[in-house]
Amino acid sequence: MRRVLTTLMILLVVLVAGLSALVLLVNPNDFRAYMVRQVEARSGYELKLDGPLRWHVWPQLSILSGRMSLTAPGAAQPLVTADNMRLDVALIPLLSHQLQVEQVMLKGAVIQLTPQTEAVRQADAPVEPHENTLPDVPSDAGWSFDIGSLKVADSVLVFQHEDDEQITVRNINLRMEQDASHHATVEFSGRINRNQRDLNLSMNANVNASDYPHQLTADIQQLNWQLTGADLPTKGIAGQGTMQAVWHEERKQLELNALNLQANDSTLKGQASVTLDEKPKWVLDLQFDRLNLENLLPSQPVNAADEGVTQVGQSQVTQTRPVISSNLDRPDYNGLRGFTADILLKANSVRWRGIDFTDVSSQMFNHNGLLVISELSGKMGAGNLSLPGTLDVRKDVASAAFQPRLENVEIGTILKAFNYPIALTGQLSLAGDFSGTKIDADAFRRSWQGRAHVELNDSRMEGLNFQQLVQQAVERSSSVKAKENYDSATRLDSFTSELALDNGQLSLDEMQGTSSLLALTGNGALDLVKETADTRFNVRVKAGWEGEGQLVEFLKETPIPLRVYGKWQALNYSLQVDQILRKHLQDEAKRRLNDWADRNKESQSGKDVKKLLDKL
Repeated sequence: MRRVLTTLMILLVVLVAGLSALVLLVNPNDFRAYMVRQVEARSGYELKLDGPLRWHVWPQLSILSGRMSLTAPGAAQPLVTADNMRLDVALIPLLSHQLQVEQVMLKGAVIQLTPQTEAVRQADAPVEPHENTLPDVPSDAGWSFDIGSLKVADSVLVFQHEDDEQITVRNINLRMEQDASHHATVEFSGRINRNQRDLNLSMNANVNASDYPHQLTADIQQLNWQLTGADLPTKGIAGQGTMQAVWHEERKQLELNALNLQANDSTLKGQASVTLDEKPKWVLDLQFDRLNLENLLPSQPVNAADEGVTQVGQSQVTQTRPVISSNLDRPDYNGLRGFTADILLKANSVRWRGIDFTDVSSQMFNHNGLLVISELSGKMGAGNLSLPGTLDVRKDVASAAFQPRLENVEIGTILKAFNYPIALTGQLSLAGDFSGTKIDADAFRRSWQGRAHVELNDSRMEGLNFQQLVQQAVERSSSVKAKENYDSATRLDSFTSELALDNGQLSLDEMQGTSSLLALTGNGALDLVKETADTRFNVRVKAGWEGEGQLVEFLKETPIPLRVYGKWQALNYSLQVDQILRKHLQDEAKRRLNDWADRNKESQSGKDVKKLLDKL
């Protein structure tokens, strides 16, 4: 054992002595001009190293430098700057004064991908012919990553596309290992903070750079992210996924294939591509197995008129972002002007505002601010709905127009989802045309216009029983009795109306409703902002009376005027039963007197009664 330890100590002394001799015999500054020349010869970039180079021997033989910068040809600003750079080098080649870099590490780097750091082509530079099918020679390949290992720690990336807003990625940690065939493994993590939102991102990928710069392929095997901050759900959005990304340099196109992503409890598959022209062109084909918008969008504010009643999924308080002063004069949805997109979306299930949709399908196209939704359809319970339309933001004021089509959709679910305190249920069918300037629930209440034909089957309106109101009023004013009825709701088998919306004022014309007990007609108006109603009905109670008689038959055939008005949650009503009964008695008295006068028309009394009836 003592001999083994002695041998190891001798080897250690020899190694330390060899490294010390190497440090004394080889000056790292001898490689400074060589590294600058090699970088410029291979890429055209200008490398600057501030301060002297020095050795670092443990745990890896390395060359340390001070501040460094890397600038593209003709660029106004450096592409990369770093506080420190470390070059891990091979020991054996140094014995013959050759520099073989095994790993480059940048500490405190700032990487700027902005128009100011892009290379500027000289006016007399040759132009590469299009559709060149000849194989590249090394001099044509442009920049190539010939370093086996790259490590970037605690660094910053600044990205800006032309005149767009800058995006800054902080706390970057990057490790990249590459083989001789330019196949690399990449580990990356970073954080983006923008508009009071934090995005933490990390990924592991296999990169194929063998055809770079013409094509770069990345197989992202693990992608994790977490997004928190303003205008987001309280717990934020977290997820993971995999995908394949391909960059085509000649077409300036990024393809995302085999997308398999998860965000909170939503899942996404499909493919996408974007071509970075002056105005980017997007093509999206996405499929959602489940899309829960309640966990991806900020909670909706509760209407003040709801008196504190909140809906499921809408009770969370979220932080809102401040309005950027530069955006104050921009029209709504201004971002649609800057790109074109062809979008195809499908979802097996969607949850939004407490409503569950299935078999959702959407096809839309955006052309620099004109968004055409040719299809937006799905199932809601046992019903179907379709919502095609357009959104035009090419002018200063946005313009939206939609043609909703609903078939047998539960109206109570819709009223609850949008915080309308109307206790009404039934199967709604609707066909209409509506237009406005902003697409949200509050704008629809206040500033949209449109018309629609409405049909409601098996409806039930809680709080007022029209049959009961009429029959109780009749019982108080006559000897007619009604059967006991303890139901506090008005039921109709069918109901139709013509609906018109004008800046918060909703009118219901040509209302007609029938059931085995009731028949009604009428007109009315609703104020969607103040949440008030003023409706007038003519109600005919066809059944529920006790006994028979002329008065009962009269009531079955006679519409009773009924007015329902006031706040939706505290409706008032007025009936004109007394006037109807009084008029009936008067008509019955006139009929009987007229019959008596006809029978006694030859007598003076009959003539006098006839004259009196003619005056009435």
